Amino acid sequence: MLAIEPISEKFPARADSITDQLCPSWLGAAFPIVDVFAGPGGLGEGFSLSSNEKGRSCFKSVVSIERDIFSHQTLLLRHFIRQFRVGEAPDEYYTFLKGGMTCEEMYRLHPEAYAHAASSALRISLGPESRTEVKKIIRNRVGSSRRWALVGGPPCQAYSLVGRSRMMGRKDFAEDERHTLYLEYLQIIVDHRPPVFVMENVKGLLSATINGKSAITRIVRDLSHPGTAIPGTPDDLSYKLYSLTEQDMAEGDVDPRLFVIRAEEYGIPQARHRMFIVGIRGDLKVRPGSLKKMIAPTVQETIGSLPSIRSGLSKTKDSPTAWLSELQAISTMNIRRQLNGAVYAGDIAKALDSRNLTKVSSPRAISSSRYIMRKPAHNVLRSLYDSRLSVLTAHEARSHMASDLRRYLYAATFAEKTGRSPKLADFPTSLLPDHKNVEEGRSGKMFSDRFRVQLADHVATTITSHISKDGHYFIHYDPAQCRSLTVREAARLQTFPDNYFFAGPRTEQYHQVGNAVPPQLARQIADIVAEVLHAVPDGQ
Repeated sequence: MLAIEPISEKFPARADSITDQLCPSWLGAAFPIVDVFAGPGGLGEGFSLSSNEKGRSCFKSVVSIERDIFSHQTLLLRHFIRQFRVGEAPDEYYTFLKGGMTCEEMYRLHPEAYAHAASSALRISLGPESRTEVKKIIRNRVGSSRRWALVGGPPCQAYSLVGRSRMMGRKDFAEDERHTLYLEYLQIIVDHRPPVFVMENVKGLLSATINGKSAITRIVRDLSHPGTAIPGTPDDLSYKLYSLTEQDMAEGDVDPRLFVIRAEEYGIPQARHRMFIVGIRGDLKVRPGSLKKMIAPTVQETIGSLPSIRSGLSKTKDSPTAWLSELQAISTMNIRRQLNGAVYAGDIAKALDSRNLTKVSSPRAISSSRYIMRKPAHNVLRSLYDSRLSVLTAHEARSHMASDLRRYLYAATFAEKTGRSPKLADFPTSLLPDHKNVEEGRSGKMFSDRFRVQLADHVATTITSHISKDGHYFIHYDPAQCRSLTVREAARLQTFPDNYFFAGPRTEQYHQVGNAVPPQLARQIADIVAEVLHAVPDGQ
């Protein structure tokens, strides 16, 4: 596991005076961007990819704030890379990815680039105790610029459907800070009056309540008129809120459902539905454009070119022979009889016959660093490819119990033969998990899709932070690999470039990827924001 060890947690004072000192000169007159609750940098990465007709970057990241240590290390490294022109990252970065030097050694070889990165990628916990510090930092970094953007997504676990189901039993659910961290975002709006902001959050906001009242209604009200939530806000500060998918909202009558963006409709290879609220300051007579729909690549088109690897075997000594032996045990379970005459029973039983299972031994390794030097055909995916990259990071399979391996094998085979992921009712009884709610799952009442295959010819389901806990919802479509998705596969489905390095243990890497905004979706949003800022009159 490669590690990142920053030279210092403190940034140089000399880079804190004016905005221009925070970014390389080649960025020119790019618009400043302030990114809060930045995570590993998905939104910021997308904004950095937005460029004008001359190929010059539209945005420069002057402040990115994140409190999680591993996400911040990822963010810091990416800010370091952005100090160089696209495609001109230093050779030492690729040496680092190969394990040939530490991150600290690389930073020491490029002290100026590191100083800029450490000045813009900040590890701060947003809250009442940090407001004065954050206000000063943003004021200094934005400087006199009248055209800049605030972006970010306050932590959303408390609003997600899964998060709420897990937290409803807690007495302090209504007081959980993740309900109200958007107020820190709102405080920044009040303190700095950005001409444009973009706030991202989960679709679950539409149904979430706080103390019995609609969360989204409160948030829309507060974002439109910050003075309703922040005492002392000037009366003239207001924002018009816009959807990036629809522009038919009546003045003063915002339907929050229109804020939901279905990522798969805009070229992203997963069915990720998130809210993006664009706010434009009330004194500006500018309206944003809308996202343009495009066909998304399938799961196979997105991750199919990555090296094949097998799952690991847990709870016992792992080896290719032991792994295959555990899989072949499925052939003794009389699958055809247990499927009770289903039309697909014969095809599945034949595929799981011991004589046919020998082919699954082809991927012998559980990880691979081999980078396949072939540019993908789909436009969205081409931007993920790096011709200078010689190794692949984070492409390592997790280990699973033998019983789960057989379930994965059956599920992927079922999907291959039927074109859909199996429900629990589709599993033979010998492969059902030993859980008390399994019968409820088989009847369709709850958790009926406990084992979910990512279908080869479709976009993926939503890549969530839950992928860090287990792989049951993220089973690879290839029965021969018999495993859950790797961090690199999840990152590709999120449209992170292949050279994007995620810091920390594997669980933390999954967590970062699952919580991030897809950079290629963020780039499209950034293009719209750039058009808005170009239209802002001088002096406003």
